[in-house]
Amino acid sequence: MNVTTDQPEHRLESTGPVAIAVAPNGGRRGKADHPALPITPDELADVAAASLDAGAAMIHAHVRDRDGRHLLNAEAYRAAIAAIKARVGERLVIQITTEALGLYAPEQQMQVVRDVRPEAVSLALREFVPDETHEATFASFLKWLRAERVTPQIILYSAGEASYLSALAQRGMIPFENPPVLYVLGRYTVGQTSRPADLLPFLATEDAAFRHWMVCAFGRHETACVTSAALLGGHARVGFENNLFLPDGTLASGNQDLIAATKRAVEACGLAIADADALRGDWADI
Repeated sequence: MNVTTDQPEHRLESTGPVAIAVAPNGGRRGKADHPALPITPDELADVAAASLDAGAAMIHAHVRDRDGRHLLNAEAYRAAIAAIKARVGERLVIQITTEALGLYAPEQQMQVVRDVRPEAVSLALREFVPDETHEATFASFLKWLRAERVTPQIILYSAGEASYLSALAQRGMIPFENPPVLYVLGRYTVGQTSRPADLLPFLATEDAAFRHWMVCAFGRHETACVTSAALLGGHARVGFENNLFLPDGTLASGNQDLIAATKRAVEACGLAIADADALRGDWADI
């Protein structure tokens, strides 16, 4: 597909299928926000199976302690991964989070990944590299991920962070030629509602072109945001972590409703939906 554009060309070259990831719980919301929000390993497994049936290729999983609070713990992750695999096998990529939520230091975030050795993990650049003194440690950790065949997805909250990651790569600090990234449209704020235009600053950052990118968004325009991303060459992450509502503003009955809504919108645009193996294949050149 040849498109005349001032933006990095690869962003508009999406002829492959679009992967939909489900982010079913996050670390902040609980049953009071929605009774179908999964907390336990068995609940995560149920959501994984329903999301797979609805069109998901990946699950982005958080685990909780006995009181439902955010947790980074290897034993808890192993239990959740085992429960999910018992239901769906290898038909979903299982990605764990390292989100700190103000509770964990980078050393603790890295250690849980070393202990679990998951297939995939998300890493917020701002948490792992809050300043330049953390760059070398982050680079070393990424080298370990590469050696252990753990696929990282680096979370970027702003175009500035995208430029910073690109600069680190240019300095030889990122041992992946094509690191997958997640663009977060908006912030964790009360009443946050993302819009498709929030993607534009990321795409306008000419010095930070990433081949493998995914988008997540907050609020009822989530489907519109991730569909816009899909049309421009990205993948989609949806779910109760950031949004509880369908495009028409009604409350979703479960995460699978948000997956199904995204699948319908993406397919209506003439794009195919990726399964887990297609996503793994897309990440093969990282």
